[in-house]
Amino acid sequence: MNTMYQIKPSYFIKKFAGYVILSWATFGFADAIISEESDDLFEMSLEKLVTMEVTSVSKSKQSLHDAPAAAYVITSDDIRRSGVTSIAEALRGVPGLQVARNRNSLWAISSRGFNDIFANKLLVIIDGRSVYTPLFSGVDWDEKNYILDDIDRIEVIRGPGATLWGANAVNGVINIKTKTAAETQGGYLKVGGGVEEQGFASIRYGGKINDETHYRVFAKSLVRDNLVQNIGSEANDRVQGFQSGFRLDWAPVDNRLFTLQGDFYENRQDNRVNNLQIPGTFIDSVNDIDGQNILGRFTHTISDERDYHFQIYYNRVRRNDISLGQLMHIADVEFQHRFKLFENNRIVWGIGYRYINDDLVNSLGVQLMPSRRTTHTYNTFIQDEITLVEDKLKLTLGSKFESNAYTNEEIQPNARIAWTIDDKQTLWGAVSRAVRTPSRAEDDVISIASVTAAATTLFRGSRNVASEDLTAFELGYRIQPSSSLSFDMALFYNEYDNLLTTELGPPLGAGPPFTVFLTADNKMHGETYGIELSTDYRLRDWWHLRGTYSFLKMQLHADIDSMAPNPESAEGRSPQSQFSLRSFMDLPGNFEFDSTIRYVDSLPSINTPDYLELDLRLGYHVNDNLEVSIVGQNLLDSQHIEFDSSSFNSFPVSEVERSVHASITWKF
Repeated sequence: MNTMYQIKPSYFIKKFAGYVILSWATFGFADAIISEESDDLFEMSLEKLVTMEVTSVSKSKQSLHDAPAAAYVITSDDIRRSGVTSIAEALRGVPGLQVARNRNSLWAISSRGFNDIFANKLLVIIDGRSVYTPLFSGVDWDEKNYILDDIDRIEVIRGPGATLWGANAVNGVINIKTKTAAETQGGYLKVGGGVEEQGFASIRYGGKINDETHYRVFAKSLVRDNLVQNIGSEANDRVQGFQSGFRLDWAPVDNRLFTLQGDFYENRQDNRVNNLQIPGTFIDSVNDIDGQNILGRFTHTISDERDYHFQIYYNRVRRNDISLGQLMHIADVEFQHRFKLFENNRIVWGIGYRYINDDLVNSLGVQLMPSRRTTHTYNTFIQDEITLVEDKLKLTLGSKFESNAYTNEEIQPNARIAWTIDDKQTLWGAVSRAVRTPSRAEDDVISIASVTAAATTLFRGSRNVASEDLTAFELGYRIQPSSSLSFDMALFYNEYDNLLTTELGPPLGAGPPFTVFLTADNKMHGETYGIELSTDYRLRDWWHLRGTYSFLKMQLHADIDSMAPNPESAEGRSPQSQFSLRSFMDLPGNFEFDSTIRYVDSLPSINTPDYLELDLRLGYHVNDNLEVSIVGQNLLDSQHIEFDSSSFNSFPVSEVERSVHASITWKF
């Protein structure tokens, strides 16, 4: 490996030592001032955090301590004290996740490898609504401009979640759950701005029609300045965004809940792409994005062990840019039922249907044929949690059965076991199968990959593309040796088959220039393995530390008959090592001092060096309803690159800059 992209020990040690000295100096200062410990400085004790209920593992409430999966929870207070301004930023530091900013509104986010701006093995759910785009696969993170204070928690499950959530929940599931309308009563106003986050404002009001019916309405706007290119000029990726929405919760009786919620958003994004007619030059343009969605859900809780819900949602998305115009309609219906068959069996099952219709406007560079297509997906699942030894040993068996328009029938089973050694220790293991079904583009696209004097290279999809297969083996251990300390460890070994490749065909024509086709196929397999660690340590009631570390090793192998150019390059698109250390301090005088240091390893396949960065936040509570904060992000370097996708999306390389912003939050 080129030494330019190796870890630099002296650089790392010097900056990390400076951070440690800063933290301990602050600790010593504060400890000298605070004469007695306060029990209410943090909203959530470590014991409550460890026993927090999650729903992403079994689609029913379950203690995080007992969950037989690699689970991590980002709480509402975590988000607030991190000082971030987007959901994507809030995911930094989660063990096993790869989070990298490519352009101002474009993120590469994945779990356990295969990271890309079109990362296609991670499923994202918001309040039960899948936001995985079926056109190119992955998630359009620029459409998720929610008020962060309205998010109750983000549950991150690394590893397959396909049995419950379906195809494309291959390497992980991110389940974002917002607060109920009853939890967001009264007024909320937040305004701020700074160097890169030039301006942002959020307003929300929650009220009640009667004792059984609560509601909230909100609106949020933002303006982000251009990032900078690696050559020093601005990247022309300025963003202006607006989102508004509502939620209505009606509980006519204690065990029945009707929820209706919806969003409207529109974004304007400056854009710069390669000029296909004059290689080496760029075209500046504007992307216009807007969308609406509405979701209705009825939940009937009969008892602690028995409930059912029915959910339906509709989503419309319009994206208009120089490469491809798209109008997409998605409708989804789901029914789920949970019950106890025998004393030791807790069963959850469900059925679902999804309708997708798209209408595309092709360009010279990107064309999908046909330009209009409608697809249907049907699914059913069942999962049984069996108590083998009361309060000690539980076995979970289940499978998802799905019929889709691309590969017809898919079966995705899993088996999980959890051994509660005692009230402080849990050991769990899992074996799962998951698939990633082809996207519309992999079936139907023809796009210009490159233009040179010698040849024009085109990428084309194929109706013969199969699903990518994963068989995953996981082992985890959690321990809370004391009331102030907890550890979580997850080991995994994944075997992949039918991985997507782009097969190179022979030159065509009497050129030069020639025409060369890269055709989608499934001629690669491989293995990944790694370890993910996280720890929570409460040094004092007023000082809380949270650390994470991830190690990932990828080994990909092209089939013997593959003609794909450099297919194993995905090995070097995800960092091998990552760590983060977060510090939360409640200081005298209603001050908060929070800091995050994070290290991300190099990405040799795309010439992206490793980096170490520091974020700081200073908050001051004027009173119970008014808060002022100032946040510094990426403070160790004036600019750094996080992900280079220029060879895929024709964008010039952008770099993330050092930034500072301030905000005022008023609750009334």
